[in-house]
This record gives sequence, C-alpha cells and structure tokens, in this order.
Amino acid sequence: MSAIGRNERCPCGSGRKAKRCCGARRGPSEAELAKAFLAIQSRVAARRVARRTLEEVRESFDAMLDLPGRHLCLQVPLPRLLPPEIEALRYAIDEDDDDRTDELVDRALVRVDTPVQRAALARAVLDLADAGTVDRAIADVTIVDLDSRRSSAFMRMSLLHAVSVSVGASRTPSGLLVVAR
Repeated sequence: MSAIGRNERCPCGSGRKAKRCCGARRGPSEAELAKAFLAIQSRVAARRVARRTLEEVRESFDAMLDLPGRHLCLQVPLPRLLPPEIEALRYAIDEDDDDRTDELVDRALVRVDTPVQRAALARAVLDLADAGTVDRAIADVTIVDLDSRRSSAFMRMSLLHAVSVSVGASRTPSGLLVVAR
C-alpha cells in the first residue's frame, strides 16, 4: 500500500486534501527547534565566555562538571524501560568498576543524548542562572558545551550522576539515598 499523496483527499473523511488536514506536518520538528534554541543560546554565551581568561574558563568548566551532582534537574531523565547499554552502565557503577564504567558510558550516552534533551538541560541551567543559583559564567560554559556537535562533557556527567543515583551509588542533591534494584 502506497502513502497518501499530499494532494489526495484525506482518509479521515473530512473532504480536505491531506496536506491541509491530518497528513500535514507543518513546521520544524521538535529536534530542529531544540537545535535552533541551543544554537542561539550558545552564541550569546560564547560571546561572554570569550571575554574571560583561559583560567576563568577552566574553573567554570570544572564547576560545570559538578552541577548534575548539585541539582537534580540537571540529571538526564532515564527511560522507564532501560536499554541494555544503560543497564550495563548501571551494573558497572553498582559494582564500582571504574574501567568498565568509562568503557560503557559512551554507548549508554547514545541512548539519551538527543537535541531535545540537550535543550532541556540548557533551559534548566538558564533557569538556575536566572534565579541566581548557578553562576552565569558556569552557565555560559555549560551552554557552549551542550551545543558542541560532538560529545558533551556535561551530558556525560549528567548521565553518570543520574545512573549513580538510580543504583544508590550516590545520593540525590537533597541527600536522599535511592535504592532501586
């Protein structure tokens, strides 16, 4: 069975052409919107980062890596049904196997690192910076890191903290110890 053409009548029975009814998907996708949002925010943040010394940027980068451990909203939400890559990472963290954890984190990251997720984390960082909870310089470095086309150090730490909390290997930012087996 072939797909319905844009100029054919919509199968819903409305009598309208598919391009003007149910078959029409208008505008950019959620992922495209997320990429655009992050690109805009990154340009603004990059201008502020460029005014800082290299040492200030390094300090902000190091502080950025601690953010997911201090703010639960900056941890990647794990899927309800864990894919094998994340389950393997959970096991390695639970067994305190650092070598295996380093080996598995990139594979697990592929399952949760999406433009939509990066934009959600960027919004959370910006909200914390606007509230004065996170220093603006740290937020700027985080936004630039999240907009990187390759691997993001912040996404990596966000996933590691989320998985660590899920197996009870570390506490939530509020001090709770979660035990979920």
